[in-house]
Amino acid sequence: MGKTIAEKIFDAHFVDKPFKDTWVVKLDRVFCHEITTPVAIEDLVQKNKDRVFDASKIKAVIDHVTPAKDSKTALQGKILRDWANRHNIKDFFDIGTNGVCHAIFPEKGFVRPGYTVIMGDSHTCTHGAFGAFAAGVGTTDLEVGILKGVCSFKEPKTIKFVLNGTLKNGVYAKDVILYIINKIGVNGATNCVMEFTGPVVDAMSMESRMTLCNMAIEAGGTSGICIPDKVTVDYLWDFIKDEFKTKEDALAEYSKWKSDDDAVYEKVYTYDLSNLEPMATYGYKPDEVKPVSQMKGTKVNQVYIGSCTNGRIEDLRIAAEVLKKALSEGKCIAHNVRGILSPATPKVYKQALDEGIISVFMDAGFCVTNPTCGACLGMSNGVLAEGEVCASTTNRNFNGRMGKGGMVHLMSPATAAATAIEGSITNSFLYNT
Repeated sequence: MGKTIAEKIFDAHFVDKPFKDTWVVKLDRVFCHEITTPVAIEDLVQKNKDRVFDASKIKAVIDHVTPAKDSKTALQGKILRDWANRHNIKDFFDIGTNGVCHAIFPEKGFVRPGYTVIMGDSHTCTHGAFGAFAAGVGTTDLEVGILKGVCSFKEPKTIKFVLNGTLKNGVYAKDVILYIINKIGVNGATNCVMEFTGPVVDAMSMESRMTLCNMAIEAGGTSGICIPDKVTVDYLWDFIKDEFKTKEDALAEYSKWKSDDDAVYEKVYTYDLSNLEPMATYGYKPDEVKPVSQMKGTKVNQVYIGSCTNGRIEDLRIAAEVLKKALSEGKCIAHNVRGILSPATPKVYKQALDEGIISVFMDAGFCVTNPTCGACLGMSNGVLAEGEVCASTTNRNFNGRMGKGGMVHLMSPATAAATAIEGSITNSFLYNT
């Protein structure tokens, strides 16, 4: 009987099976940030276990509230900073070099096909886009990962999503994953790996695949995962070119991380996405999704473009094209809207500067901030007041997510940019060139 890619990764990293359906696996990477890791650090210190299993496999960043907004967040940063210095963790990204964790770590080449990755952050599933098993964990599992380099998981079960067709102009990965979550519900993939395949995925960039996998957790998934291919190799080439003579050699090696034709899945969903429209959330759950055309005219107070879901250079380029079209027609963002752009990493910010994208956003009336996760979870750089509405490219629309009493509508960067111009939710087709 064949195996899924997740099963193959677990086999390759097997350490122990203490219970019937529980696997202990070796970890290739432990990612850390200043919100969840300090709790684990302090607990390890109190237990006289202030050690790390392998400093070269631990990567850390200050990304949620950066720079610190108060004494509490400054202390969280200090705990992580001191710990990284204490254990000689070279890949620690502090103020000035830091960015959104699930954007900067792949950008640095830290994730490879076949890897196992954990982090104390639910959207760690993003990294499965590279053909890795990546999962968010709680404090205890994070502590064990830091100390011993292992983690325990239930036996991996996989749901396969076959995405057929060709996406229409103006429809993006964010629309695809919102559509899928709407179809299967927020518990539709609980404790399962979501494996994304098919022509739509094959045609996606790595940035788009990361968007797809990023929101697997919103359907209850442990991890999203895509089969590594030439797109994966091209993205990683600068980091792996000393390991392989050619890209073809790299592809041959990474091709072992794919599911067998006779692999057994929990479920298989097949969708033809040729007629998919831009999508957006309308309530307080990620599966409460409608076509944007059905939400036309919904007033917003703020538009936010950024986050680990849609803050990469591809996302900024897409939104900038919409804004450029509007500017050419003499329009800028509506007077009743605050527009906020947060490029996900310093590299993205600089590239956007070099390409003139930052100027486009500023000419349109956007405030451009440093890379940060702050607004996404209502901590800084874009918190909503009670009763306010935000059109956002982030990944969660829970009640109060971006501020107590605030409403968040999730959508693609294109739809968000068009919405900023109109002052109410609208289809980016209005500004497609």
